[in-house]
Amino acid sequence: MQKLEQLYEGKAKKVFKTDDPELYIVDYKDDATAFNGLKKGSIEGKGVINNRMSNFLMTIMEKAGVPTHFVKELSDRETLVKKVTIVPLEVIVRNVAAGSFSKRFGVEEGTELKNPTLEFCLKNDDLGDPMIAESHITALGLATREELDNISRMTMKVNEVLKAYFAGIGIDLIDFKIEFGKTSDGQIILADEISPDTCRLWDSKTHQKLDKDRFRRDLGNVEDAYNEVFARLGL
Repeated sequence: MQKLEQLYEGKAKKVFKTDDPELYIVDYKDDATAFNGLKKGSIEGKGVINNRMSNFLMTIMEKAGVPTHFVKELSDRETLVKKVTIVPLEVIVRNVAAGSFSKRFGVEEGTELKNPTLEFCLKNDDLGDPMIAESHITALGLATREELDNISRMTMKVNEVLKAYFAGIGIDLIDFKIEFGKTSDGQIILADEISPDTCRLWDSKTHQKLDKDRFRRDLGNVEDAYNEVFARLGL
């Protein structure tokens, strides 16, 4: 597989064309951002951890019946993925109140929710990734009703599988953000990544934060937290 020109560089990844028009190469960076890019830094080794962890969890999702963009891990930082057009939505599931949810609704962080919540945000840095209602999504043509129902169903399956898997290694899945893409033949599949960048992960016993909140909130030991998750996954 030949790596060709760079198509895109985001906050955490670079995307390259290949000699196969239906396949891209994703290269994970150590760069870290928070608050829509207002806070910037670097987490040593993050790219390796996020790449390998995401690939591992994507494989678990495939086995659970959730189609993903994952094709093959090429190196510690690079992965071959299916070419998709990203649906411009951040899909967020919350199992426990934390972060913006706690601030918005005045709920103490750490409060277990009676059921998982499903939220959509418009992927637009200039607008601050605002929350968006399902009727707005269909009205703006960002996704059809059928596509949105499919995304919602797959997202709740991802939550069910991830929550159970992390519980088995002593980690609570507080919340997470995922993204979906559309293949050239119109199939909606799980894309982007699943990592401590995109999930809130707390130690089940101590409630120690093992995710990007350590960077966001200047809690220190960021690399240690990422490495702890990596080690518990046995990677």
